[in-house]
Parts: sequence; C-alpha cells; structure tokens
Amino acid sequence: MIDQGIINLYNDRDEGAISATREKYEGYCYSIAYNVLGNEEDTKEILNDTYLALWNSIPPEKPRSFSSYIGRIARNLALKRHRERSAQKRSGSVADLSLDELSECITSSDTVETVIEEKDLTRILNEFLSSLPKKDRNVFVRRYWYMDKVSDISKRYGYSESKVKMILSRTREKLSEKLRKEKLR
Repeated sequence: MIDQGIINLYNDRDEGAISATREKYEGYCYSIAYNVLGNEEDTKEILNDTYLALWNSIPPEKPRSFSSYIGRIARNLALKRHRERSAQKRSGSVADLSLDELSECITSSDTVETVIEEKDLTRILNEFLSSLPKKDRNVFVRRYWYMDKVSDISKRYGYSESKVKMILSRTREKLSEKLRKEKLR
C-alpha cells in the first residue's frame, strides 16, 4: 500500500492503518529502535508505542513523508527509553557512543535558550548535511540518525572501519566549525 493510502486509513480511523503500517514499516522501525536500545524486548515495546503514537497523532498531523514521520517517532521513543534506562549508569551502548561523539559538536543543556535555538540548529544541520558529499552524508546519517555501528557502516559502503572513523571525525570537525561560525557553539 502506498503511504498516502496508509495516512488515509489513519484519517478515517480505520484500524487497518496499524496493520498496513506494520506490514510496510516494521523492519525499518525495528532497525531504528534496536540500534538505539540493543534489546529485543524494549524494541518490540517501542514498535507498539510507535503505532499508538501514529494512531493518536494522525489526524490532526498530516505528514508529508510518512517514512520520515514514523522513523522520527520510533527514534524519539527509543531515545527516550534509552535515557530512562541509562539515567543512573552509562551502558556503553552504540547509542551512548554515538551521542558522546556528537556531543563534541553540539552541547546540550536544558535551558530556554536551547529551545529557542532548536529551529536555528535544525536549519543549520540541514544546510550542513546538504553541503556534504553524498558518501560523507550517508555515513554521518547512518551513525548519528540510525545509530549504526562503525563496523556495520563499513560493511554497508565497502569502507574500512578506519575510513569510516576518519569520515566521521572530519565531518564532526566541519560541523563544529559551522556551528562556531553560526555562534551556536
């Protein structure tokens, strides 16, 4: 079923929307959540939470890209679960490592200024990603959006692990520089 058809099912409050979503996007959402959590049971719970969040948000939301919309929901729910589980102790998971690597570029604080700067940061990140060569952008997104392991990225693109690490390091340096120029770091 095409995405607009699935969205229409949600708009019509047809419970077949969940089945259609599960059939088309379960593997995609599973991959995102599992890469963050590394736990089968938690991942399955996140999938169910994702379907519930979709049911509760469409309507009124009208996603332009259903795959991006569902991916973002699954990722955010998985990250929230990950933060809850590791609040007392860092686990050394791929998600922890990815977030630690990115913290070199983007500092996090719970201030009002952070909320205000979020839109600027989103715009700058989109500009930054658009400016990257395709291979660098793909590696960066696989690591920091999908939270893939370096070894998985190297297999996917046929690069050595050291090349992937170098691409990530250089890209983080470029991002840091861009953020400094934009006065967000």
